[in-house]
Amino acid sequence: MLTGDAAYIKKINRSLILSKIIEHGRVSRSDLAKITGLNKATISVQAADLLAEKLIIETPKEHKNLGRNPIMLSIIQNAGFSLGIDLDKSTITFTLSDLSGRPISTETIALQTTDYNEVLLLLSKYIKDYKEKYANARYGLIGVVIGIHGIVNNDEIIYFAPHHQWRNKNLKVDLKNETGVNIFIENNANLCAFSEIVYKHHQSENLLSVSLYSGIGLGLMVNKELIKGYHGYAGEIGHMIVVPEGKLCRCGKKGCFEQYASEASFIRRLAEIKQMDAISYEELKDWINNRDSTTCHQIKQFIKILSVGLNNIINLYNPEIVVINSELLRLFPEAVFELKNHLNSSVGHYRELVISDFGKKACILGACAMAIKKFLEVPELNLSLADHR
Repeated sequence: MLTGDAAYIKKINRSLILSKIIEHGRVSRSDLAKITGLNKATISVQAADLLAEKLIIETPKEHKNLGRNPIMLSIIQNAGFSLGIDLDKSTITFTLSDLSGRPISTETIALQTTDYNEVLLLLSKYIKDYKEKYANARYGLIGVVIGIHGIVNNDEIIYFAPHHQWRNKNLKVDLKNETGVNIFIENNANLCAFSEIVYKHHQSENLLSVSLYSGIGLGLMVNKELIKGYHGYAGEIGHMIVVPEGKLCRCGKKGCFEQYASEASFIRRLAEIKQMDAISYEELKDWINNRDSTTCHQIKQFIKILSVGLNNIINLYNPEIVVINSELLRLFPEAVFELKNHLNSSVGHYRELVISDFGKKACILGACAMAIKKFLEVPELNLSLADHR
């Protein structure tokens, strides 16, 4: 037997036990043994270690039967806090969560610059403020995950952020040097897919999430792991050509998918038709509720071309669940029906197609959850937005 095998197995058992405690909220040692398949002695040893680390707490379960109350184990939710950041085109959103993945606070600020150094200083200030505010927690600020609306490679370097025109920026290292906090950088579409698996579709192992906002991004989970490709650039479906020699895209090519099927492109097109400078989601909601013929027709045309890209993706990956993250389609009651009609094929197969419940919160929820997963070093994470306390 190789040296270190026992320590490695102990680490695996610890991760498994901790992930199940988090998943169930409160669970007894005997139930943990049944759930994990580990013997009671192993559970007891691991529980003792986690109690000593002050990661979990034990409390009696209230029941009306005679005899001793079962002792329940649960994560100490305020032992540490994760910070998720959604760095978007014109806003930065900060969400703080406890160790159970439940959001504690959310703050959104306007971003009025694209200068990298100015944004770096702004992020540093907020991260240091959060770090100081929660310094008295046992583990303090356990980590920060930043969702980037652009291309991030496997070394977590921002290869290209089109809205800010950043290229080859090492925000991870620059922020770590400024704040002393563990920083992780991830593509926002990947975080959206991760949040769907972690917070809702727990039983799914093969899920793809398509985000439609300023552009189009794809997050792909296979066997509950993110598929990133050789360099980390997988999922840039917004820049596949759907109309040869079509509209010029900011990437330099013509006819890209996001020029026709992103929410930004839809709103621009509808504003031109209605001869308006801008359109809000509230106005869209009113028009849809009142069955405005122009709006409903344009949405159906939007869904038609969106389905072209979705059909290609489904044929490539054969996912179990397809999640569409779109504020526009959440407002349109027939969205799923219309999409399925256009995806009716003897070749493309999927089990379920849904509109995301999380909307624009998906990225930042995924960021918080990823920070927790990395800190606890668990193989998988099943969280709930309900309060277990």
